[in-house]
Amino acid sequence: MMAARFLRRTLPVLRQARSYAEAASGSSQMSFTFASPTQVFFKEASVKQVDVPTLTGVFGILPAHVPTLQVLRPGVVTVFNDDGSSAKYFVSSGSVTVNADSSVQLLAEEAVPLDQLDISAAKANLERAQASLVSTSDEAARAEVLINIEANEAIVKALE
Repeated sequence: MMAARFLRRTLPVLRQARSYAEAASGSSQMSFTFASPTQVFFKEASVKQVDVPTLTGVFGILPAHVPTLQVLRPGVVTVFNDDGSSAKYFVSSGSVTVNADSSVQLLAEEAVPLDQLDISAAKANLERAQASLVSTSDEAARAEVLINIEANEAIVKALE
């Protein structure tokens, strides 16, 4: 009884709280910051779009995107600049935050420009990791090997 009364009072408020993003007001740009512990790739740069790999799938971020916080998975981040060019980076993990003011912060555990990766090295690392998986019995070591496999599979997929 008490729960039903609570829901009747709060339901109209809940319906009003969630909505689609408003149309971009005047600006078709967003402020983008992208960094790892060792390097800053973009600092409050004006960009048109950012595509990010998250645990729920790859999605594109445009100006006036609905605010969100997502966890990154190994994959390619693509940044579309104002001049129409794009830059691609491989990230191992991290987080991305989209704010209501069209600012975006992407913090990666590890990040490297895609053109600096070597597909043959990634394939060799993947084979070594897969071979070591069968002989690993310790649960913590097994988890590390599985992370290694996931990251190298993502690198190979990104470079093929």
